[in-house]
Amino acid sequence: MATPEPEPLKKPEESAIYTCPMHPEIIRDAPGACPICGMALEPRTVSARGEENPELLYMSRRFWAGVVLTVPLVIITMRAYFPVTRNFNPAWLKWAELAIASPVVLWGGWPFFVRGWKSVVNWSPNMFTLIGLGVAVSYVYSLIATLFPGIFPAAFRTGGNVNTYFEAAAVITTLVLLGQVLELRARSKTGAAIKALLGLAPKTARRVTDGKEEDVPLGNVNRGDLLRVRPGEKIPVDGVIEQGASSVDESMITGEPIPVEKKPGGRVIGATINGTGTFLMRAEKVGAETLLAQIVGMVAEAQRSRAPIQKLADTVSGYFVQIVVSIAIITFIVWALIGPQPRMALALLNAVAVLMIACPCALGLATPVSIMVATGKGATAGVLFKNAEAIEIMKKIDTLVVDKTGTLTEGKPKLIEAAAAKGFDEETALYYAASVEKDSEHPLAAAIVNGASERGVLPGAAASFNSVAGKGVEGVVDGHTVLLGNMALMQDHGINMDGLPQRAEMMRKAGETVMFASIDGKAAGLIGVADPIKETAKNAIDELHRQGIRVAMLTGDNLATAEAVAFKLGIDEVIAEVLPNQKADVVKKFQTEGRTVAMAGDGINDAPALAQAHVGIAMGTGTDVAMESAGVTLVKGDLRGIVRAIRLSRAAMRNIKQNLFFAFVYNSIGVPIAAGILYPFAGILLSPVIAAAAMSFSSVSVIGNALRLRGARI
Repeated sequence: MATPEPEPLKKPEESAIYTCPMHPEIIRDAPGACPICGMALEPRTVSARGEENPELLYMSRRFWAGVVLTVPLVIITMRAYFPVTRNFNPAWLKWAELAIASPVVLWGGWPFFVRGWKSVVNWSPNMFTLIGLGVAVSYVYSLIATLFPGIFPAAFRTGGNVNTYFEAAAVITTLVLLGQVLELRARSKTGAAIKALLGLAPKTARRVTDGKEEDVPLGNVNRGDLLRVRPGEKIPVDGVIEQGASSVDESMITGEPIPVEKKPGGRVIGATINGTGTFLMRAEKVGAETLLAQIVGMVAEAQRSRAPIQKLADTVSGYFVQIVVSIAIITFIVWALIGPQPRMALALLNAVAVLMIACPCALGLATPVSIMVATGKGATAGVLFKNAEAIEIMKKIDTLVVDKTGTLTEGKPKLIEAAAAKGFDEETALYYAASVEKDSEHPLAAAIVNGASERGVLPGAAASFNSVAGKGVEGVVDGHTVLLGNMALMQDHGINMDGLPQRAEMMRKAGETVMFASIDGKAAGLIGVADPIKETAKNAIDELHRQGIRVAMLTGDNLATAEAVAFKLGIDEVIAEVLPNQKADVVKKFQTEGRTVAMAGDGINDAPALAQAHVGIAMGTGTDVAMESAGVTLVKGDLRGIVRAIRLSRAAMRNIKQNLFFAFVYNSIGVPIAAGILYPFAGILLSPVIAAAAMSFSSVSVIGNALRLRGARI
């Protein structure tokens, strides 16, 4: 039985929608050409099936037909260069050239004429305006010269004959068709990252119902279904492990090569690869809700956005065609008035060369193609850009403000140490502390209970449990009265802690939250809990410093704990004891000092600061509100993703500037040469055929340069 193909992850309303990469505001429900620039529209939603591009097939058929007919046409026109055929010049040969060239120009070049005419009607001159005009002038002139040669004066004649340029019109058409084919093939590669992500999705899932297992298509999996995942299989959807344990390779989603250990209660991501273990999981997010689907949607949205730097290219492109047509007219007039004989023929050729060599398409593609490749590259490395503007701004940041909890730290408090007072041992102090905290709902209570269990100390049962707001808890364990909390709780009960406050201060300086414990009115010890620093945080901060970025930590924690974390990580500035509504004000203060600020956080309380920053960076492990407010999301929630984002931003902007430089320089040099500026000094004239070839490959060169971003090291 054949395995079903995976369906593309897309929103229903985006089905069969086409848009232009240069003008994303153009949206159509069928393939076609952009009314503004004339470029082929592309599917708004990428499919994993590798469907053939209809526009590519359309242009390829015309190109190969053009090649078959143009080759003999070129051979005929080059007969003067061969001794055997040099004097072969029968009257019917021009009619043969007309017969061969007409299908190439009129059928092969028909799309260019249609798009050129639409550009005139829509008052949106573009590349096809120039191509259509140049080919039409060459062909119509040659047609008239064949049908009515007697109407041409001497200025058009060479040796008494009126030259025709059927081969130029046909070769130009074929070369432009070749350029279109190469460009369409290259453009299809810019969506390779999304196609690769879509290809990660498994085709089926193994559903467990009443103890029976069956393979079902992925689309039939519902939230709450119990699924079995065997060794080496792809995890079908996002969910939670119910039974079993394994290691999971999440590199295709997070960019991290090291497998992650998973056990009951652990969350798993759809499309990641299970290791050697077998487990049962409960489906939580299916279809468009999965992380993979969200990543694909976010990348597709970012690829359609426009970077601020593109405004320059848009402004130039808006006047470009009019300027080129004006230069072509001036070229014709100058050559017709003062050029050598046959001056009118040369005037025509040089004017056509000017029209052919200019390519506004290269200018227009310089930015969007690089953005498309960069966003796809980022997605495969666990860095999601919300839009093109975020890519551009990331390059400029000089200050990074980071939240502590959940960003620099794991966000899950853990028991660090238990220190005993005189007359007690650590195990006893920890036993009574864990027992009295067993019924508490405080996050630190769970850290103490879990930490005790991990150390082999199983908590007992507490009677008469009572929580004292802002101070701690109290209860009776095995007949002993136990207090656990801050110094104020101990003082309320008149308990002498005898030297423990000094030890507590040392623990606080190490970044721990300290609780005092007493048993039957006597000081029993100290319990230290801390939110562990992420293993990768130090390397990430060091790399940010090497890139010249100042790092400031923003937290609501007390100053001693914050400074301890900052010292371990080498953070430049600490702003502690900040209320949630004050975080955005701190970011604003940095901005008024002239800094370009990025803010990294993961909680709801970080959302205002993320929105205030020049670019917000959300941890993918955090809340949806934070991710909505941010311009960049790190799927793994790892600060090294910020380093990757900055590197990718710098590489992308460097690539865009290279493209714009190439496009500007190409036209600045090419147009004057085509106009004949070198002829008075070196006798050099640029053939319209060579100009057309150069124009066709300019766009391909820009796309090829953008595709180099796929290999960028970030």
